[in-house]
Amino acid sequence: MGESMRVFIDADSCPVRVREIVCKAAKKRNFLAIFAANRPIPLPRNRNVRFIHVEEGEGRADAFIKEQVGSGDLVITRDIPLAAELVELGPVVINDRGDLYTRENVRERLSIRNFMKELRDAGLYESPIGLFGRKEVKAFAATFDRILTQLEKQSRKGGSL
Repeated sequence: MGESMRVFIDADSCPVRVREIVCKAAKKRNFLAIFAANRPIPLPRNRNVRFIHVEEGEGRADAFIKEQVGSGDLVITRDIPLAAELVELGPVVINDRGDLYTRENVRERLSIRNFMKELRDAGLYESPIGLFGRKEVKAFAATFDRILTQLEKQSRKGGSL
């Protein structure tokens, strides 16, 4: 795949299993995985893995990713507002559960997220605790592998997804 393709990870809330899958794939498929967070994140020693420690503060990792990302890159984030901004910049964006964000679906997901936030803020809804188990890890791994394969093919052809 080469070092031209990069995977950016919004790592502040990224599950350990997702980090492990990304790091293993970076080594095996030879791409650069860039983890951005405002706190130290344990990562394996791997020449294909970078950690960027951004300043404390809301949205600092998001800002770093937005500044650095390109159209041939992949971003992993569970932050829907960030995903909405990123899809307009051209990278492929997925969350840690394997959901692909596109120009066609991200606005609807953002609208639902904002509505649910308003309900929570008004005390009308309590979020269930989201489990992250084998099913979610498997879904992420399948989507991640599929996207990497597509990006690899596109980089050989010189195009985009």
